[in-house]
Amino acid sequence: MTPLAGRAVIVTGAARGIGKGIVTALTERGASVLAVDRDADLLGATAAEFPGHSVVPLIADLREPGIARRIVSAATDAFGAVHGLVNNAIATNEPKPFSEITREDYDLVFDVGPRATFELMQAVYPVFVEAGGGSIVNLGSGSGTVGLPMFGAYGAAKEAIRGMSKVAALEWGRRNIRVNVVCPYAETESIRAWREMDPRTYERTVRAVPLGRLGDVATDITPVVCFLLGDDAAFVTGQTIMADGGTAGFR
Repeated sequence: MTPLAGRAVIVTGAARGIGKGIVTALTERGASVLAVDRDADLLGATAAEFPGHSVVPLIADLREPGIARRIVSAATDAFGAVHGLVNNAIATNEPKPFSEITREDYDLVFDVGPRATFELMQAVYPVFVEAGGGSIVNLGSGSGTVGLPMFGAYGAAKEAIRGMSKVAALEWGRRNIRVNVVCPYAETESIRAWREMDPRTYERTVRAVPLGRLGDVATDITPVVCFLLGDDAAFVTGQTIMADGGTAGFR
């Protein structure tokens, strides 16, 4: 089954974790992917895992001026069009107490997160307009929607991404451009490292999840992203999907 056959999608932060999982899921569903990451070694290894699939790696630092337009140009050069954009990349020096977060910490997470997301959304907009539409999926976090101690700048950055996503969805809907946010809560490399460092807190956290576990990237998170990129979500925009096992507990 290849519901995304013929689609070309840009994925940032593609070399590891949820980003790599998204690349995998997209290729399984027939999409071509421009996989963007700043880690050349990891990105090369990731791209090599998809022989026979159209995965084009692009080494890029999202803090570099003008990089957004170059990323979109690379995708159109490689595939002739762009149908989807997944803004997954983020960088942070947290966890850190709120009172100890520095300007450098703040700038890092905001530059790689909402600023890069904002610029990539703007850069892909004319390409989507020319194509008659497109889908953007931005990655949010419960650190922002619910709040998480020790992640003050990170949570703020993720909520900035949600805010701009809602505005773009309202403005761009008439152009058949959909914008949605996915907030995942999943077992990633960083979560596994945390489990090894502090197993007691990890176990307590997992027990607090209504479904009793953290999400699996391949089976719980990436299908949601792929759904939002595809035709089955043609009437879904401006939404925040909490793929978190019920942790947020929104009213």
